[in-house]
Amino acid sequence: MATQPTRGGIGRVISASLIGTTIEWYDFFLYGSAAALVFNQLFFPSSDPLVGTLLAFLTYAIGFAARPLGGIVFGHFGDKIGRKKLLVFSLLLMGGATFAMGLLPTHATIGVGAPILLTVLRLIQGFALGGEWGGAVLLVSEHGDDKNRGFWASWPQAGAPGGNLLATGVLALLAAVQSDEAFLAWGWRIPFLLSGVLVVIGLWIRVSVSESPVFLEAQAQAAAQAKDGVKEQLPVVEVFRKSWRGVLTAIGTRFGENISYYILTAFLLVYVTVHLELPKSDALNAVLIGSAVHFVTIPLWGALSDRIGRRAVTLIGSVGMAGWAFAFFALLDSKSFPVIATAVTVGLLFHGAMYGPQAAFISEMFDTKVRYSGASMGSQVASIIGGALAPIIAVELLKDYGSSVPVSVYLSFAALVTTVTVLVAKETRGRSLAEPVTAAAVPAQDQGRHDAAPVGR
Repeated sequence: MATQPTRGGIGRVISASLIGTTIEWYDFFLYGSAAALVFNQLFFPSSDPLVGTLLAFLTYAIGFAARPLGGIVFGHFGDKIGRKKLLVFSLLLMGGATFAMGLLPTHATIGVGAPILLTVLRLIQGFALGGEWGGAVLLVSEHGDDKNRGFWASWPQAGAPGGNLLATGVLALLAAVQSDEAFLAWGWRIPFLLSGVLVVIGLWIRVSVSESPVFLEAQAQAAAQAKDGVKEQLPVVEVFRKSWRGVLTAIGTRFGENISYYILTAFLLVYVTVHLELPKSDALNAVLIGSAVHFVTIPLWGALSDRIGRRAVTLIGSVGMAGWAFAFFALLDSKSFPVIATAVTVGLLFHGAMYGPQAAFISEMFDTKVRYSGASMGSQVASIIGGALAPIIAVELLKDYGSSVPVSVYLSFAALVTTVTVLVAKETRGRSLAEPVTAAAVPAQDQGRHDAAPVGR
């Protein structure tokens, strides 16, 4: 049975998911930008700028460490009681932690207690985001139709550059109107406190959305089976028992995408400001321009995946990124702002080709009763081995070798891992989310290239 858009309109569901994910990613990316520009001085003071930055990025990575736990907890309850309730809770949790960061005393005020409190709040951020991604993309995927799922589901993905655009834009504005001394003294707190206002707006929109019909149907079937004495396994157990190949495919698909994004955005700030000794406004504005283009083009990549397949579009991004990894730093070394902005923008275009189809691609790998758990676990494990370590590894390579070449090799390798994963994966375009994965054959338009093996298994 094909999934059809709900009467309430797919537009409302997309708006709720996009605004919510934009706010959550704003909170999460704000920390990454602050780790590169502020926290290394205020919470981790050191005589060596790169050492202080490395310590700041270690707490940045801790947020990623909490994401799989968030994915498991939110996935379990999301598969049991619904996507919507968990999305409201994740937004509250993330917004509260980010707002509290804006109130924290610094190392100069309370000493070692400052980085400890910062780390605890970062853990809460990571836990919340671990549950956000799966719920947001599933809410749209399960409300939308099978034919255009790549396009609809790519809109929550656009929340990542949307949040980065918002976070970087606020920081760039403050950097432009404030002196460095004022920004370090109190200006950096403004973007974190602003999160409180954004969360209220997000909640107002998100609570008005209905639960996905695909989930409600699966829930009714589970209730009927329970009356007949059929006992269901925990979603996380069911995922590892029957859908572990889908989890591994999701991890590999996200590996290169995750690493490339954090090198193109978070590590870029370090490379431009510390290694090239350029003004932080150059780095922030370059990310700002790139994120604007990224935001607009992600849904276009998602729409293209509805035409030529999830695999083909993802391969455009992963193969392109493997090559661009070497051109990227060569262009940054020109120290020309237009060239730097171009380097970031092209890199994010390749990233968008991997990221745009990803929501639909991963959603289509799992059955409804374990979809939240499977999608969340696959994506969040990738975030630990990928995005969490990417800025740390990149900073360490730069510190040890004094050259960007090892970083380029690392980035290219990550993109090739995703390339190989996608090459061996099954195409999922057109699959009905209402049908079990084991019953889903490759859509007719793809049968010339693939056999009818189960998707994601």
